[in-house]
Amino acid sequence: MNGTGTGLGTDPKPIPHPGAADPTRSVIVVGCGPTGLLMAGDLAAAGVPVTLVEKRPHKISNLSRAIVVHARTLELLDARALSDEAESLGRRLDRMNLFARLTVTFDALPSRFNHLLVLPQYEMERILERRAVEAGVRFRYETEVTGVAQDDAGVTVETRGPGGTTEALRAAYLVGTDGMRSTVRTAIGLPFPGRSVIRAVLLADVRLARPPKEVLSVHSRGDAFVFFASFGDGYYRIVAWNRRRDTLESEPLHLEEVRETVRAAAGHDFGMHDARWLSRFHSDERQAPSYRVGRVFLAGDAAHVHTPAGGQGMNIGMQDAANLSWKLAAVVQGRAADALLDTYQAERHPVGTEAMRSSGAIVRLAMAKHPWTQGLRAVLTTTLNAITPIRRKLALQITGLGVRYAAPEGAHGLTGTRAADVELEGGRLYEALRGGRFVLITAEDCADKTGLEDRLAVERRTGHDGDSRTTVLVRPDGYVAWAADAPDLRAIEAAVEAHLGERVGLAP
Repeated sequence: MNGTGTGLGTDPKPIPHPGAADPTRSVIVVGCGPTGLLMAGDLAAAGVPVTLVEKRPHKISNLSRAIVVHARTLELLDARALSDEAESLGRRLDRMNLFARLTVTFDALPSRFNHLLVLPQYEMERILERRAVEAGVRFRYETEVTGVAQDDAGVTVETRGPGGTTEALRAAYLVGTDGMRSTVRTAIGLPFPGRSVIRAVLLADVRLARPPKEVLSVHSRGDAFVFFASFGDGYYRIVAWNRRRDTLESEPLHLEEVRETVRAAAGHDFGMHDARWLSRFHSDERQAPSYRVGRVFLAGDAAHVHTPAGGQGMNIGMQDAANLSWKLAAVVQGRAADALLDTYQAERHPVGTEAMRSSGAIVRLAMAKHPWTQGLRAVLTTTLNAITPIRRKLALQITGLGVRYAAPEGAHGLTGTRAADVELEGGRLYEALRGGRFVLITAEDCADKTGLEDRLAVERRTGHDGDSRTTVLVRPDGYVAWAADAPDLRAIEAAVEAHLGERVGLAP
């Protein structure tokens, strides 16, 4: 067992995970944002006893920084029967405008969710919390983590609850989804290298008398930039910054300062009024070198933070959770070896790195200070706008649809790619994924063979397109684990055995 973490606090006697007869078969999640709620809900839905620890009181704020849900995240919600509700609460946008010259369109995305969804984080949390409660997650609000220790058998989490009461919870694994200032990350001794990119970023939700033409846009002039996004209810989210105003995050913010910054960036303030929320924050680029230390994992902002450009933060955190949750469930329930959990680092760490690069590039374009760099920005954005393949690649990257995991040498070209939502005889693929199992999409002569249905969903694709003979094994997170063109039963058996860990005895 590698990696041991300890923290400050008393050493109360560990107690079993609440509701679990065997703490070696349970998981503790720390942090009740979208990443933690998705993680906990997935685990509980898979039958894993899980406790979600949150230091805040039980209250979902009606104010939040994250407001954009991307196509890949909507697909993950679809695989949990939650996308229709999210879509009904948000506003669909098919494009975003950068610097008045570059328009990124989403209506041609290879997804049924060919748009952005403007949906405040608090609405996402409501949806995910309800699912977690229904799945049986045990919540511990007003409970702070004071220490973490692990051994070969599990993890002990020391906590301080309401009134200062101390308690030690015991589980097989711990997942820290507790944000940029993660207590879990600190307790296991992981650094969080990086730097502050922008100080004194202004956030405001306001009404606009003269809204911009594009409901999602970025404007920049001189030393200032501003980002607009429409909630669809008459309010707009404003994210603004002025290089010349380096104010402490703790300083009060007034609407007039937001007006001045927006005027500096866009030329006028769009008649903003009726602010319902004003706040400051500083934007960092940081990433933990490892997302795993022994039995402890990090996800979301606890593992990586980057600038808000592109609206990727909440989305990448939820995608982290979807990647890790099914793997944890398989290992905790004895269906897979512990080595499966190492693939979380291998697959998701590069995604976090790329998000820092892409969001950072947008912000650095916006922060262009000198005339020559501003001229370069104008030329670059105009050129990109004229090259459709590059704009398409940018859209795929921002929305998460372009993420591809490494595949073994000689593997089929689909291996490691996001699985498209193909039509099946039993419905769509992402409907089939709602069972939380692997899905085997195969030819008719294989689909009716016995020995598979108790381990995974077996489906046959409808239609007669060029891929109709390609057999595909899709992971619970919607990525292709294995594929082959017209394989025999022995090849399918070997693939299922390799990825699900049990022999299924298909071939005679």
